[in-house]
Amino acid sequence: MMNNNSAFSFSGRIRSVRCALHGIRVMLISQHNAWIHAFVTLCVLIAGVVFKLTTAEWCWIILAVVTVWMAEALNTAFEFLTDVASPEFHPLAGKAKDVAAGAVLIAALGAIAIGTLIFGPRLLSLWQPSP
Repeated sequence: MMNNNSAFSFSGRIRSVRCALHGIRVMLISQHNAWIHAFVTLCVLIAGVVFKLTTAEWCWIILAVVTVWMAEALNTAFEFLTDVASPEFHPLAGKAKDVAAGAVLIAALGAIAIGTLIFGPRLLSLWQPSP
């Protein structure tokens, strides 16, 4: 049952967006791997423009990039929550962090596979002699 105090409001949505942007900023400041993701994202976007990707190819690239960023954001959140729940080392807390990091790795490997399928033939054609 909905509480009348939680009614939809435009200002509430603006606050939610501000909180989300703050969360992204915290991730970028606190996670070194996020800087790597940012650099690779920029390189992929530039390469997509240079190689004039099709709309379908852009859809795959965007899906891959968003998946990696989402995994990194969730990993960061799990790390923060784990640190609060278990300030001192606990083997299960370590396993939770490892599994969350594994999710980022899975997403990154999938993104690499997509990038290889899309950019691979284009990059190989650069080293092929022209007929």
